[in-house]
Amino acid sequence: MSVTFLLLSLCVNNVMGVTIPAKKPAPNNCVPLGDWIVPGLGKTTQQEVIAQAAKASVVLLGETHVNADHHRWQLQTLVALHAVRPNMVIGFEMFPRRVQAALDKWISGELDEKDFLRESEWDRVWNTDANLYLPLFHFARMNRIPMIALNIETKLRHQVAEKGFYGVPLEEREGLTRPAEPSQSYIDYLLPIYKQHDRKDKKTGEITQDDSDFRRFIGGQQLWDRAMAQILQQAVTESTDPEKPLVVGVMGAGHVLNGFGVAHQLHDLGIQNVAALLPWDSSKSCKQLVKGVADAVFGVMPHVSESFRPQFQRLGIRYEMGRGGAVVLQVEKNSIAEVAELMASDVILEMAGVPIRLTEDVINIVKRQAPGTWLPIKIKRDDLEMLIIAKFPALSL
Repeated sequence: MSVTFLLLSLCVNNVMGVTIPAKKPAPNNCVPLGDWIVPGLGKTTQQEVIAQAAKASVVLLGETHVNADHHRWQLQTLVALHAVRPNMVIGFEMFPRRVQAALDKWISGELDEKDFLRESEWDRVWNTDANLYLPLFHFARMNRIPMIALNIETKLRHQVAEKGFYGVPLEEREGLTRPAEPSQSYIDYLLPIYKQHDRKDKKTGEITQDDSDFRRFIGGQQLWDRAMAQILQQAVTESTDPEKPLVVGVMGAGHVLNGFGVAHQLHDLGIQNVAALLPWDSSKSCKQLVKGVADAVFGVMPHVSESFRPQFQRLGIRYEMGRGGAVVLQVEKNSIAEVAELMASDVILEMAGVPIRLTEDVINIVKRQAPGTWLPIKIKRDDLEMLIIAKFPALSL
């Protein structure tokens, strides 16, 4: 439950292994809507990006999970890649490996939408409006493109984060091999994220890169990257087709940015030709558009919560079960949860007076919440229990 972002007259080899020619420098507004930009070098065309990316063994398509424009861009890019390399496999971060059978049945036409979402445990494991992703799933089925589940169980990630890789029994590792050591740049990137989300009560500067808990946190992130990289690598190397398929990974941008995550692990697994493409919100800071952040980025609209009406209410959090309730991992910007001042690391104990014991409890209670009503939420913050109120706005006509 993802955190996450991300040519002269010659050809330039990007650090991720793909060569894409550029035409002219990027304009002042960084990445205009509908334009492709090679970070640090300049504007290019979709034809050039797709032609080069289609030569890769693996293409990584990043996203911010709740941004509908990111998913529209992913679909457009998949269509373009499929036109060049119709022998394709699409891997999704959104599914744990144990639901692979549901993905196979969906592609074969055995399941309708409702049964597919139920058998893949969508609400339980991902908890993001399925309407954002269904066009991608339908594209795969209409073209008989295999879908593969890339993720592992949340429990395993947390076991590694707490005990280290070798502290988890071999039979509980889901076949994972030890992740490649992180680059120093990745460590530098993760440290401020760790401070912000996991140590809100600590002062800046108290935590160093040698902090044992931070190193375990890195281990958990690397395991996530390694898990997805292994499945993508297997899709390439274990294919029996005379021509290897183009393997595409759909995942949070944090696993793609700067080549730190999945690309780094793929390189360690022997897959060197990896292309990384990202959507780039028009409101995003130009300072982040640095060489190497991706092979190419595409200008899209920023997420606006009102622009996409889900089938059901959303609180706007990512969470996991533990510590006697639902532990908040992330609070979305401009969400109902943010307005209610819910914070990362809060533990949701009750909602509407109902104790939270299962992952589905939060989902089901929020889904039942009527527009224009208030939801009392009992939380534990540090050692203090308190009540906060989430206000669900009325539907606009």
